[in-house]
Amino acid sequence: MKIAILNDTHAGVRNSSEIFIDYQYRFYNEIFFPYCEDNNITHIIHLGDYYDHRKNVNFKALNANRQMFLEPLRKKGMTMDIIPGNHDVFHKNTNDLCSLKELLGYYTSNINIIMKPTTINDMHFLPWVNNENYEHSMKYIKSRKGGTLFAHLELKDFEMMRGIKSPQGMLKSEFKHFDRVYSGHFHASSIQDNITYLGCQMEFTWADCEDDKYFHIYDTDKKTMTRIRNPLILYKKIYYNDDKTDYSKIDDVSDYADKFVKIIVEKKGNPFMFDKFVDRLSDINTHELKIAENFSEFLGENVVTSIEDVENTTDLMNNYIDGINTDLNKDKMKNLMNSLYNEALDMEIQ
Repeated sequence: MKIAILNDTHAGVRNSSEIFIDYQYRFYNEIFFPYCEDNNITHIIHLGDYYDHRKNVNFKALNANRQMFLEPLRKKGMTMDIIPGNHDVFHKNTNDLCSLKELLGYYTSNINIIMKPTTINDMHFLPWVNNENYEHSMKYIKSRKGGTLFAHLELKDFEMMRGIKSPQGMLKSEFKHFDRVYSGHFHASSIQDNITYLGCQMEFTWADCEDDKYFHIYDTDKKTMTRIRNPLILYKKIYYNDDKTDYSKIDDVSDYADKFVKIIVEKKGNPFMFDKFVDRLSDINTHELKIAENFSEFLGENVVTSIEDVENTTDLMNNYIDGINTDLNKDKMKNLMNSLYNEALDMEIQ
């Protein structure tokens, strides 16, 4: 049997922006459901963070998610097992008040919400671990021998986003006795030993740019996981260097329409050519056009100042923290700054 695996779909992401609602609709309508139909896949396992905001979700997000996901799921005769992620629970120290139960559990018959550690055949399911359920969760983990674990884990030293590892969380050694562990939570995919972070299926912030996104198909007979790429791109970078490229010959910039676009200026020897190129990009319908040209006013004396080493805001913050003299834990500082940055991104688009 083959099962589709989703995780971190974040319904209502970016304050339920129409841009991201349309983007998610295209993923489900053009990519995910057609693949499931073509391959006779009728069951989904969702590894948490179905909703984006822990505290609330608005009617626009609920309506959009119903139309793009819940109704097609039912009409196609598909079922889903789902565990809560940290974004699905109201309180940080307990899973008791959970948006999945309030918004899905009472109204859907084809969705099974798994609120406690559960084993089905040789598949183990572990919901988000918090202070309240930690002891019970660890007892469950230690009692299992082999099989495949599906979870929403925060593990130390795995990439939260490209180049940024989590300075906190449980240790991977706690899960070494499982044959395979597949987890949601971190949006960058990565593998260490028997543990795989699947990464999110869609692009939500600049941290996802140039990081290919996949949904997955699990074969219960062969115990294998297959990645299926999501070809829909929302963020694009242009590394501008007019020593290497004659931009006056680039007339067609339509590939950047309906995208978030960032021009990273590596070399601008011809300002007139640069301005004309920017004008052509400005004339098409981009969601946003940013130019990263000179960061020198923000950099300390110990920080790398080459624009080639600073591709985005995350790089800039991390380089700055690396360059300052402090006895504070720099990994924790980076984690905090990146969390604040991602919260700011969520507030940026209405």
